[in-house]
Amino acid sequence: MSTYHAVVWMDHTEAHVLSFDREHVEAQKIRSRSHHKHQGKSGDTTYFPAISAALGGHHEVLLTGPGQAREEFRAWVQKHQPEAAKLIVDSVPSDHPSDAQIVALARKYFVRFDQMAGDPAAQ
Repeated sequence: MSTYHAVVWMDHTEAHVLSFDREHVEAQKIRSRSHHKHQGKSGDTTYFPAISAALGGHHEVLLTGPGQAREEFRAWVQKHQPEAAKLIVDSVPSDHPSDAQIVALARKYFVRFDQMAGDPAAQ
């Protein structure tokens, strides 16, 4: 499915990549291969390339999740895949919602984001 928007909920053990349009949602779960628990240090970045690959074909991506994994991913993408980094419009904290709640959060965000992007006064 080719969609304009995606939202990625992630922590240091897994990422939920949710591609969506007005009527459809496609979910993909990507798990870290590390068996170590995050303990205040940088987490496992070995699954970041798989997350980045899942974002191909999208135009706007919102990152969300608890902790620092989403910021570590954003920094990794900026360093290793700068073209993909241009897709990420924001990173917002969230707890552990369901996939449906994640998509609802992203839809609400993108309505506001897209309306502001289309308003020359907001630039």
